[in-house]
Amino acid sequence: MPELTAKQAAFVKEYLVDLNGTQAAIRAGFSEKTARIKASQLMDLPHVAEAIEAEMAKREQRTEITQDYVLLGLKEVAERCLQRAPVMAGELQERDEEGRHVWQFNPAGANKAFELMGKHLGMFKDKVEHSGPNGGAIPQSLTIEFVKPKG
Repeated sequence: MPELTAKQAAFVKEYLVDLNGTQAAIRAGFSEKTARIKASQLMDLPHVAEAIEAEMAKREQRTEITQDYVLLGLKEVAERCLQRAPVMAGELQERDEEGRHVWQFNPAGANKAFELMGKHLGMFKDKVEHSGPNGGAIPQSLTIEFVKPKG
């Protein structure tokens, strides 16, 4: 496997910042004009893709933040937001007549946790249709022609 060039190594390092290939290419010193294309080309190189994967694995071990950790955290948030587990809000937490903490229902928090877990599982696909019905061509009746007015 070939060694990474200095720019490729810089791209790998910058890619780990935000997982944005275009921005990583720019920060690594590639032209803004060609950054998107260059990022795609770099990601297609097996040794660059393997370097990114290896660095991500190192970070996962170093931080101990794994997919399981994130998903379990989201599950805990959802459980608490749905009142299946107590929500502690410090000294301001309400108590009932018997001194027990009052649980608080938080549908927005639960929905966000479920949304993030669902996205991880591939349940929600953002899809933009760039074709006509059934994947065919866009019918001419659906296109708009702009004509410059005379005069």
